[in-house]
Amino acid sequence: MTAAAGAPGGGPTRVHLVRHGEVFNPGKVLYGRLPGFGLSDKGQSQAKVTAEFLAGLDVAAVVASPLDRAQQTAAPIAAAHGLTVQVDPRLIESRNAFEGRTFEAGPAVLRYPRMWRLLANPFRPSWGEPYDEIATRMLAAVAEWRDAHLGRHVVLVSHQLPVWTARRALEGLRLWHRPDRRQCGLASVTTAVYQGERLTGVEYAEPAGPTANTPGSVGA
Repeated sequence: MTAAAGAPGGGPTRVHLVRHGEVFNPGKVLYGRLPGFGLSDKGQSQAKVTAEFLAGLDVAAVVASPLDRAQQTAAPIAAAHGLTVQVDPRLIESRNAFEGRTFEAGPAVLRYPRMWRLLANPFRPSWGEPYDEIATRMLAAVAEWRDAHLGRHVVLVSHQLPVWTARRALEGLRLWHRPDRRQCGLASVTTAVYQGERLTGVEYAEPAGPTANTPGSVGA
């Protein structure tokens, strides 16, 4: 076994958590896990830029959430390495009770009294999948794909909240946070660097450029 394949004393393993590119969403719907929301033309371009950014690396696997936007973002990355896109359901977008609406949890909810109950606990959060559940499934996926390709690079394509929650968990931060302060732009790359199973650092890059991150965003 070579060092690149993960022999003892080999180099670090890097797991790249990629957020998908911009979605075609003229109705500005909070699409969540709804089917049929693929990349816009700009999103396709962003995916290609990120694929170029990762092209020179020793990528052993490209894995994506089952949702269209993640699959389409992963496709040019996988093609650059002669790989096929694998699917891991643990990388899927978080559950959200506001899915299909044109607003998220926030001031707009005050216009809909029937939904006020969803704001009972913003630290969990009460309107969607608990942060600790997101972190658990994302870190399990990271660990499994890392261990399968020690000493190499793995690309996992997911969504903003799952990627950001995983990063906060990796860095030992509380999982509750302000959505407008997430550092997870469209087609961005958040990289967990490991020596064996030990995390040695977290890196972040925006190959496709910065993304405005404002409250009430329908992108995910």
